[in-house]
Amino acid sequence: MDLCNWGFWMCIILVPGFVIVGVLFAIFKDKAARFVSGFNSLPKQEQDLYDKAYISRDIRNECFIWAAIMFTGAILSYFICTYIAILTYIVWLIIFFKNVHWDAHKAFEKYLIK
Repeated sequence: MDLCNWGFWMCIILVPGFVIVGVLFAIFKDKAARFVSGFNSLPKQEQDLYDKAYISRDIRNECFIWAAIMFTGAILSYFICTYIAILTYIVWLIIFFKNVHWDAHKAFEKYLIK
């Protein structure tokens, strides 16, 4: 293995973390929702208005998608060109920031129990 392939290493280093977080959210289901940034700062009474299992499922899926993106970027960086890692990070950042909200209520409005 080429230790100088920085693109491979920059991508592959994140894969285990994303997989572990995804697995933890899959195992602990609704209990894991309290670890979601923004949701944990809502008052307990307000947290009860949201579908915690749905929140955990979304976080789990996001983590697995992120792991797949980084793994694909690592493989392509290794076999094609190390600079593919830059494109991989750009794709990951776009997907990541698409779901970032500054307002917790706006971020979790789709999880409201109806």
